[in-house]
Amino acid sequence: MAADTVAKPSAKPANPCFSSGPCAKRPGWALANLAGAALGRSHRSKSGKAKLAQAIALTREILQVPADYRIGIVPASDTGAVEIALWSLLGPRGVDVVAWESFSKDWVNDVLNQLKIDKARSLVAPYGELPDLARIDFDNDVVFAWNGTTSGVRVANADFIPSDRKGLTICDATSAAFAQPLDFAKLDVTTYSWQKVLGGEAAHGMLILSPRAVERLESYTPSRPMPKIFRLTKKGKLNEGIFQGETINTPSLLAVEDYLDALSWAKSIGGLEALFARCDANALAVTDWVERTPWIDFLAKDPATRSNTSVCLVFTGDSAATGADAKAALAKKMVAMIEAEGAGYDFGAYRDAPPGFRIWCGSTVEASDVTLLTQWLDWAYAAACAEAAQAA
Repeated sequence: MAADTVAKPSAKPANPCFSSGPCAKRPGWALANLAGAALGRSHRSKSGKAKLAQAIALTREILQVPADYRIGIVPASDTGAVEIALWSLLGPRGVDVVAWESFSKDWVNDVLNQLKIDKARSLVAPYGELPDLARIDFDNDVVFAWNGTTSGVRVANADFIPSDRKGLTICDATSAAFAQPLDFAKLDVTTYSWQKVLGGEAAHGMLILSPRAVERLESYTPSRPMPKIFRLTKKGKLNEGIFQGETINTPSLLAVEDYLDALSWAKSIGGLEALFARCDANALAVTDWVERTPWIDFLAKDPATRSNTSVCLVFTGDSAATGADAKAALAKKMVAMIEAEGAGYDFGAYRDAPPGFRIWCGSTVEASDVTLLTQWLDWAYAAACAEAAQAA
């Protein structure tokens, strides 16, 4: 199908960064904001430990983590936090691993093929869909991602998790924390990284443990060898220092300062509800465009499960491209055209996902910039189709 001619937009996003991680810095961010960093100081010094403790305290306040949950800063981003949980906690029960996108499929591989947990099973859905959550056996431990970063599909809420569950729930919430309401009463382990919704720097992860998770750590010792960076206990008891700012390995105090800056910004604009509203407004800007654009649609089929952060889009049957290869080529060309104009960066679909686009709509993005990006997408689609028609 031929595309109508679309004039090149005259305006560009003020911040053209739409990557799903590392994500756009907060509005008004500048290196000068990090001048108070404890650079050159030991993370074990009084000032270094104070910064780390402040990061934990602000996290608890803004994310509204219950007082009896532990919050720790761990190495290796969200991946490290999830791996620490899997290797430290799994084994006493069977495990259900629920997956509907690329990263949660990594946890399937970990549990079934690396850890080789007895009575482990996977419940996997294709991109754009959720598995049947009613099939989950909560007598088992359960591993799942709240928001599928590469599929744009999220759970609508935690109603599918029973309060009287016997197993632990381990939730990878990296593209949901600070963007979607997390029901901590239903979550025993919650993980995320600084590089997502608040636009912090990469390499550090957050590990939030319920009292039930702590009890598991103190009552169960895995038979497998545990690398140093995975060890959360000492002599059979929780290593409380980790959850007071005494990190397992050396953190970047510059990255810590940047996370503190992001948390302070979140607090200044109204906290969690304000962050939710910004994400929703950004996602709505995409929705408005999709509803009036015949050649594009959401990858997530059910509106109730569409992400408001990692918004994933695919070409429809009304688009100019037919077949996966043609769609992939068209998407790649459009991304390159827009990046060449400096109007948008890093918004192509994840490499394992269906071809299309993934527009990050987290709280640090402005809705006006999302709207401008959609105008550039209209232009790039029309220009790419015209070029293809001319070549034919």
